[in-house]
Amino acid sequence: MEANHHQVSELRTEFREKKKEFSMLRSQLASIHAEKEEYFRQLRSAKESIKSALAKINSIKQERDNLTKKVQELKQERNKLNLVMQEKFTHKKEADQKKKELTEKAELKGNPSRIKAIMAQLEHQLETEVMPFPEEEKIRKKIKLLQVDYKRLTQLGEISKDIHNAAVEAAEHRRKAQQSHQEVQDTAILSQNKHEQLTALYQELNQLREKEKSLAQKYFELKNQHEQMKKPLEETFSRVKELGKIFSDEEKKSFSQQIKEKTAEVQEKIKKRQKLRTEDILAFQALDKN
Repeated sequence: MEANHHQVSELRTEFREKKKEFSMLRSQLASIHAEKEEYFRQLRSAKESIKSALAKINSIKQERDNLTKKVQELKQERNKLNLVMQEKFTHKKEADQKKKELTEKAELKGNPSRIKAIMAQLEHQLETEVMPFPEEEKIRKKIKLLQVDYKRLTQLGEISKDIHNAAVEAAEHRRKAQQSHQEVQDTAILSQNKHEQLTALYQELNQLREKEKSLAQKYFELKNQHEQMKKPLEETFSRVKELGKIFSDEEKKSFSQQIKEKTAEVQEKIKKRQKLRTEDILAFQALDKN
């Protein structure tokens, strides 16, 4: 009997300890679950940040590539303008040389219109006047000299006009070339800015990926801990349930035994025709219900 009482005492002690252990394990599991879910939230946020960074990188990369392409196109256009400008300056230089050569051949005076009017006047004189042959030859010689001057002055005028046009066109192409060069520089700066933005974004992306890696590692560690704690929790709960049933049955048996003893006492009083107390009646009713 004493051994049985000792065994029950040990079971009650185990029952109390198991309930405490179950409560502690359940609290730890809830804490790990909450921490795990918080890391999952941060991990999901990190993944969204990475997705956003990648989209931004692709957008800026496209902008940079478009600007780089535009720089190449502008450089080609600038080079064409520079080439035409050089051609115009070369043409002006050649025209200047022709003008110099033509000017050096004779001392040119007057203007083509004036000389042409004089030649017309002399030719009209030859056609309408009768004069001695030597004087006629003299006038004809003068006309020939005027024709040479007229031709040279006409050429000189054309060359001067050509020089002026070439200078104007060369200056215009130089202006366009300078403008194109400035546009090349401005676009190149924009392209470089986009490149620098990309460099910063790639650094940010690497940091986000490192953070994601760290969060994922911690999340899976907590997830494994959570899974590993489920088994001892279930085992402890099972033992608590088992011990609880044992003591529940024992308490029921103890109560039933007390009822039977009380009922036997009541029956003995009835048999001896003794007065029944209220508690005797209640005990008898309890037996009747059982």
